[in-house]
Amino acid sequence: MEILSTILTLLSGVALFLFGMGLMGDGLKQVAGNKLEMVLYKLTSSPIKGILLGTVVTAVIQSSSATTVMIIGFVNSGMMQVSQAIGTIMGANIGTSITGWILCLSYIDGGSGVATLVSSATISAVVAVCGIIFKTFVKNESLKKVGAIMMGFAILMTGMQTMSGSVAGLRSNPTFLNIIESVKSPFLAILIGIVFTAILQSASASIGIMQALSTTGAISFAVAFPITLGIGVGAACPVLLSAVGANKNGKRTALVYLLNDLFGMIIWGTVFYTVNAFVNFSFLDSAMTPVSIALLNTVFRMATVLVLSPFIKFIEKFVFFIVKEDPEDREDYEDFDLLEDRLLMYPSIALEQSHKAMNGMARKAKKNILRAMTLLVNFDDNRYQVIQEKEKVIDKYEDKVGSYLIKVTSHNLTAVQSHKASELLHVISDYERLGDHAVNISKVAKELADKKINFSGQALKELSFLEAAVQDIVEMTCKTFMDDNREAAKKVEPLRECIEMLCDELKFNHVQRLSNGECDMIKGLPFNDLLTNYERISAHCSNIAVAIIEMQHVELDAHSYVKNMRQLKNDNYRETLEAYLFHYMTPMNQMVEKEQLLAMQIKKEEALRLAEDEKKDKDKKKDKDKKKDKDKKKDKKKDKDKKKDKKKDKDKDKKKDKGKKKDKKKDKS
Repeated sequence: MEILSTILTLLSGVALFLFGMGLMGDGLKQVAGNKLEMVLYKLTSSPIKGILLGTVVTAVIQSSSATTVMIIGFVNSGMMQVSQAIGTIMGANIGTSITGWILCLSYIDGGSGVATLVSSATISAVVAVCGIIFKTFVKNESLKKVGAIMMGFAILMTGMQTMSGSVAGLRSNPTFLNIIESVKSPFLAILIGIVFTAILQSASASIGIMQALSTTGAISFAVAFPITLGIGVGAACPVLLSAVGANKNGKRTALVYLLNDLFGMIIWGTVFYTVNAFVNFSFLDSAMTPVSIALLNTVFRMATVLVLSPFIKFIEKFVFFIVKEDPEDREDYEDFDLLEDRLLMYPSIALEQSHKAMNGMARKAKKNILRAMTLLVNFDDNRYQVIQEKEKVIDKYEDKVGSYLIKVTSHNLTAVQSHKASELLHVISDYERLGDHAVNISKVAKELADKKINFSGQALKELSFLEAAVQDIVEMTCKTFMDDNREAAKKVEPLRECIEMLCDELKFNHVQRLSNGECDMIKGLPFNDLLTNYERISAHCSNIAVAIIEMQHVELDAHSYVKNMRQLKNDNYRETLEAYLFHYMTPMNQMVEKEQLLAMQIKKEEALRLAEDEKKDKDKKKDKDKKKDKDKKKDKKKDKDKKKDKKKDKDKDKKKDKGKKKDKKKDKS
């Protein structure tokens, strides 16, 4: 029971410690606002800066895992390169060791008298009281956040004191001392450090527990050193888990965290135990204290970073070798190489390069729309995730190309160049919206799959005509933009109008199905969402086509052009529209009419069949009634015959009785 009580008290101390550390870290992040993220994002241009910033930020938020997860987010979104992330992660490994020094405060013993004022218990109590006053009674939001930090610190210190108190009796416990003495193998001690830290998911917590155990005097350097090596590797567990849903660069960044501590463990483990084999260090059996453990942890991490920092480029190549890049990944970002800052001095070339980069954006937007449409037919979670990932790439294009074009406009441009830059910026926005609609369509597909909703056969056939038109307008728009073909661009608006008419027709047919009871509102909502997205896709394609025409005509006003084109509808426009209607609308209407005639024929045949069945039922009923009447007549006749027979029998009996009476009289006489 004593062992169980010790374990439970130790675990409660660990819980308080982790909660306090989290509360303090969250409070510090709230006080700093988004400044920490922005500092990490902006000031990691060199490895040295990255290491220093990683150290400072981790020392502030008290978690190397939190810093690394933040970095993975930056790399995953494309805001930061893997090479920038490596230095920051190395710094995070140094910064996390500061927690061990903070924990040393919990072992300050004030002795007696005035000296008790500087004891850890007194410090914790004062900080806790100030923290709760700030958090509860002060109205200033910043001070409330400071109060949360102070409360977190006090809870952390209380947790450490609880852990220390729980293991205080172990210093004279023979079982515990035997277990510690049995950990003679460095490999076993490293494994203990890895497993224990992976379970706790906090290197600081593992160091804190080891500091608490060191107060028993049973933890020697021979035990503490390999466990410290293992703790670094075990701390990579939550970071690796956080990268499960990340892209390949995010996974590479998480792998950097593991490799940093793994290389440190291999290098310093090999060096230390090789030298020890020849020198036989005398301090191996010396008892560790909380301060010496904090020092060991800090020296190990600083030495690892010192050795590995010159090899950041090699580490980058190594993680790229382990997590290989496929051609599609390279294609996602290779267009950004076209946006060379040195070309900004030559606006015409810079605009041409921007156009080429946007060709890649057009291809990716088109592919994502086609992926989303395929998902409607056959939903697959992996393909759904690909669409979401590619949308991030399209957003990245908007950011990169947009920023580059803004830089171009800051130089001296001619009227034509300025106009072209303006139109390209508008086109970027339209392509980004095309990507958004691809995501919307994929979400409709997911809703249909999750809720197991199936559209009616008629609705699916009608959608196939609309989707063919939408695919054609997207294909035509992208090709027209890439070829910079003004004549082809004029054919986009008529197709947009055709798609609008198709959408109206599908909505009308859908309402009819609703009124006929062939469809319901559950199916109707995603169906209408699809129509809205298809209609908006065609509208953005029309905007891009108008921009292509505008780029070659500075004096052209886009709104006037579209308005006049729609109102006047010259011969070319009408012919093009009629061709599209003949290609998409006419076959659909013919199919609908055929389906309606077929439905009417089926209804007519059904009505005739029902009438025939009704006549048969009537004839059967008639025959049944006739049979009943016959049976009734037969029954009546039988009843009459029975009555007659009964009467005859009675008459016979009477005659017999009379005969008997006569015979009796004769006998008497």
